[in-house]
Amino acid sequence: MQVIASALWGFGHGQGARQFAELGLSLLLSSLIGLERAARQKSGGLRTHTLVGVGSTLFMEVSQHGFMPVLGHNVALDPSRVAAQIVSGIGFIGGGLIFVRRDVVKGLTTAATVWLTCAIGMACGGGLALLATAATGVHFLVVRGYPPLTRRLGPGLSAQQVELQLSYQVGRSLLPRILELCTGRGFSVLDTRIGRAPWEETETLQPPAEYEMPAPAVAQVLLRLEGRGEVHQLVGEIAELHGVLTAEIRHDVDAV
Repeated sequence: MQVIASALWGFGHGQGARQFAELGLSLLLSSLIGLERAARQKSGGLRTHTLVGVGSTLFMEVSQHGFMPVLGHNVALDPSRVAAQIVSGIGFIGGGLIFVRRDVVKGLTTAATVWLTCAIGMACGGGLALLATAATGVHFLVVRGYPPLTRRLGPGLSAQQVELQLSYQVGRSLLPRILELCTGRGFSVLDTRIGRAPWEETETLQPPAEYEMPAPAVAQVLLRLEGRGEVHQLVGEIAELHGVLTAEIRHDVDAV
């Protein structure tokens, strides 16, 4: 019994300081990627990426060292077979992160990030610490650095998400015309939220002077759009529609 316990829990046979260091490095690098995804409120966050990275490292350790006791003169194993199965299996997690909403595909970048995290974990398990660290740096360069770069090069290079806050007079059938303008300018409508209320005198929303009280009802709409069009031109065209009272960009969101 003591011999069995020593074999299971003793150092050596793939359970040395090097392997624990590789697991620790994988934990650190995959957690950094997961934190970046979680900070941007993506579908795959800290726990998903960390578990994928550490799990991939462990698979690589098992592939390299787990079968050492059965190797002999008449037994030969290919450690790359386990690595190949990791690449195939990670596709199930990536596929679960991708979904289609109307004509918009979401989650592609997050799925690719999980795939990259798997590769980083495999590199850690294979003892390629410098490559794993460099790949982590490449992730942050692409995810954080490319969106501002593509926006500077031109609005047509990258899709963007934007929220438009509108208010217009009820009864003029303006919403279908507004949605038609959005789709005609290269945007897909991801979400629409509509509220209807009578006029209230506030700092941000004032009734037109030509109307007498009681004023007509006003629809307040929040549109979430995604596309490669020029959003400021779209807002200007919506504001020119007769009956539209306010049209403003609430905030932009990177479509990653």
